[in-house]
Amino acid sequence: MASPVSRPPAVADLSEEEAKAAHAALSAEIAEHDRRYHGEDAPIITDAEYDALRRRLEALEERFPDLAGTGEASASVGAKASDKFAKVRHAVPMLSLGNAFADEEITEFVERVRRFLGLSAAEPLAFTAEPKIDGLSLSLRYEKGQLVTAATRGDGEVGEDVTANVRTIREIPHALAGPDVPEICEVRGEVYLSHADFAAINARQEQAGKPLFANPRNAAAGSLRQLDAGITASRPLRFFAYAAGEMSSWPAGTQSGLIEAFRRFGLPVNPRTRRCASVAEMLEHYRAIETERADLGYDIDGVVYKVDDFALQRRLGFVARAPRWALAHKFPAQRAVTVVEAIEINVGRTGSLNPLAKLRPVTVGGVVVSNATLHNEDYVRGIDADGQTIRSGINIWDGFDLRPDVDLAQGSDVRVGDTVVVLRAGDVIPKVADVVLERRPADAVPYRFPGTCPACGSHAVRSLNPRTAKLDAVRRCTGGLICPAQGQERLKHFVSRNAFDMEGFGETYITTLFEAGLVRQPADLFRLEFEPLKAAVVARRQALSAERAAAAGKAVEPKKAKPKKDEEDRAIRNLLAAVAARRTIPLNRFIFALGIEQVGEATAKALAKHYADMPALMEGVRAAATCQPGPDWVALASLPRVGPTTRDRLLAAAEAGEADLLAEGTVARLTAAQKEALLDAYGDPAGVRAAVERASGQQPGDAYRQLADDSEIGAVTTASLIQFFSEAHNVAAVEALLAEVRTERAAALAAAAVFNGQTVVFTGSLERMTRSEAKATAERLGAKVSGSVSAKTDLVVAGPGAGSKLKDAEKHGVRVITEDEWLAMVEAA
Repeated sequence: MASPVSRPPAVADLSEEEAKAAHAALSAEIAEHDRRYHGEDAPIITDAEYDALRRRLEALEERFPDLAGTGEASASVGAKASDKFAKVRHAVPMLSLGNAFADEEITEFVERVRRFLGLSAAEPLAFTAEPKIDGLSLSLRYEKGQLVTAATRGDGEVGEDVTANVRTIREIPHALAGPDVPEICEVRGEVYLSHADFAAINARQEQAGKPLFANPRNAAAGSLRQLDAGITASRPLRFFAYAAGEMSSWPAGTQSGLIEAFRRFGLPVNPRTRRCASVAEMLEHYRAIETERADLGYDIDGVVYKVDDFALQRRLGFVARAPRWALAHKFPAQRAVTVVEAIEINVGRTGSLNPLAKLRPVTVGGVVVSNATLHNEDYVRGIDADGQTIRSGINIWDGFDLRPDVDLAQGSDVRVGDTVVVLRAGDVIPKVADVVLERRPADAVPYRFPGTCPACGSHAVRSLNPRTAKLDAVRRCTGGLICPAQGQERLKHFVSRNAFDMEGFGETYITTLFEAGLVRQPADLFRLEFEPLKAAVVARRQALSAERAAAAGKAVEPKKAKPKKDEEDRAIRNLLAAVAARRTIPLNRFIFALGIEQVGEATAKALAKHYADMPALMEGVRAAATCQPGPDWVALASLPRVGPTTRDRLLAAAEAGEADLLAEGTVARLTAAQKEALLDAYGDPAGVRAAVERASGQQPGDAYRQLADDSEIGAVTTASLIQFFSEAHNVAAVEALLAEVRTERAAALAAAAVFNGQTVVFTGSLERMTRSEAKATAERLGAKVSGSVSAKTDLVVAGPGAGSKLKDAEKHGVRVITEDEWLAMVEAA
């Protein structure tokens, strides 16, 4: 009989400190998967598993707003633009979409939009619902009606120039028709292949003895991203238009109107797009498309909902990765059964030991699957850090469960030889969902997780969290910079697309230079010289040629293996030129490239708003380290349901001399749940008062709060920054790099705008917009929004009921304005 399931605690049950630890671990795991997927094109988890990780992260940040935007998880989308193509910077970023799988999540999405906009349930709110095409995202730029550029999404900001290839696609017009075509008109859509055309292409591939494409999406992507446009022309690619980028004028004020305008312009649009006035209509259309799915003749993996009104879309804005006004409702999974043939350990950039299940290849929905992630040590063992049984084969968090038609066994570990159920969710990459215990071989033994790093032999440990007394989920190598896996991975991250973006420095070159001892830290890249670099590359090439020849049973033939001298020299000069081109770089990219734990792209941009250059950042972190909060302040701030606002109100109430902080009508204004949390922690009102008084004497200084109270940085990232720069070798590595590289403010920050670089605090009740909308507006205009007032604050926007923050503003001489004055400034900006 299966053992009872013990699931990770729901987000609502976590204390703030537990949430910080969970957020840090989860963010690091997501960042590692981002690197594997976008940087190496080698994902080890399924699309649905990645979605679950992201959604758990979002749930944590929604419950604990201070965590929002912190952590190592990348905010980028898509994949690195290939060096084979010229690059195109998108005038308007091409972002990703949030995903949902259950009907209840669609209801929550609509309610969340209404809350943000301050709309009641009775006020009208329309959405469009359209099929989510499983193809390759494409941006078409028309100027004066003529197609001038076509680009892939790439990483969302920079894509590949595929204009010549796109001109061969019959469904994409070279010129738009109609009197109302904007002078600049960027059309976004999806390139895809029909099922019939995909089958014909694979038949030709098989006849020619070439590898078959796994699915229509891969075939479409491979066809579009050809250096020879003739190959693209030979493959019948198709296109649906569904969104806009930069527009000099808008032909419509709604998404549904835009689709109709595209149709008038001569662009192909999906006829199954529908305008919906309610959740019921949205779900009804989802069911209808799901029913028609098998007969469409092309692949879709769900339905996309978008707020129809563009004015409301602009108010809703974006989070780091996706618009608030859109959501993808994915279809259920498909299943297959296969066998675990091996379990391997990969060492990540941060030293994490990541178990990977190597599977007997199996086809699920047209995709051949051969590996899947096993997440961490506990996941493999089927027992968590507390010794409680968990489900094997899938992580299930907070209702992100499988659909009820999937039956799971419980409480089993994963072993080599096990038969496992594989799901393909969202028509993308499958996942291992369960172990079939009835088919377990008699000689299958539990997997023994290594206690040493397979890359360097150093001890691999699971750290004990001193505050929660729980083991971290991930086992990490202690080798640090001496570990070749970490050293190489850190360098790969440094040269990657969203960091220093050094063209030509792929995995092979980094491995070559690292093993040759030429590059062990980032600054070494800027000290490379022609002859040593050439010698290392030649030696590596000859070694690989010898290995291939030995494997084939042939003698090595140097003359055939060696390219022409001028070609080889040109390649080396190109590498050195790529390095030279990065001697000046935006500050946020420099910060992100360092690979500091918890510091992803969004956090790096936030830090670049705070500081003019790296010396200023390092000095700011050093100052923060000298005025960190004491343990009683941290304990108070970490209590469940006691966030920064409640913490500050408690401190203000104590400073005001109120004896019973739990009494009605005090400055603290506590809810029943908050009072219960305080009593659980401190026993009685006198104990609460004493604890708050102790915390009052251990408050952090302004330098610490400048970072920790910033919603885009937060306390967890601040601690990570302090830890990083407290290590002498890290400081030395950064200073060595600064001797070679000059940083500059990012273009967005250098532009003249009213709020760039300013810190804004909102307090009291806002009557003309929601707090979320106010925060999003400020950040969109370049401001940093903080939860507390300090000497570094530039502006306080105060509504009715403003309390302690007004006193702090007076104390620090900070300008205070009303909500109406704020809106007038926004309008002027």
